[in-house]
Amino acid sequence: METEVITAYVGLGSNLGDRAGNLLLAARGLMEASFVVNKLSAVYETEPIGVVGHPPFLNMVAEICVTNISPSQMLARMLRIEYLLGRKEKNLKTPRTVDLDLLLYGDLVMQTDFLTIPHPRMHERRFVLKPLCELNPHLIIPTLDIAVQDALHVLIDHHEVTRWSPLSSHH
Repeated sequence: METEVITAYVGLGSNLGDRAGNLLLAARGLMEASFVVNKLSAVYETEPIGVVGHPPFLNMVAEICVTNISPSQMLARMLRIEYLLGRKEKNLKTPRTVDLDLLLYGDLVMQTDFLTIPHPRMHERRFVLKPLCELNPHLIIPTLDIAVQDALHVLIDHHEVTRWSPLSSHH
């Protein structure tokens, strides 16, 4: 039987504690969960959306080669990584050590109570599209039928998303 390799994309974010360290641990967590991490985008600093006074996020996107793992299995492993890295509850508006989002799973379109692919808000978020565009600008978002770079081009989200480097952070 031919094993199909799916390319999936996962968004990683952190705005608590050692944010860069948390992203690194999350990326390592993905590898330890037997995901083949193909590429990682640069790290971007993002102002938090819809909340005031929260620390800015660091965000990145991972490109993952998936063999014989269903989207729901992926989600379960990602939730476990979040949990192991100290994420207690899935409240959208709280600062978090690490946040993992399954953005795309090949060109699959699915919607269940637990999981919607593509991620329903990904095309509205600069902090997703910018790193994703860096990894694969011509990638088509299946529900919209447009390429990531075009989605980025027409985006209305004006939140600051700037490339982050360890040397530029102020401590």
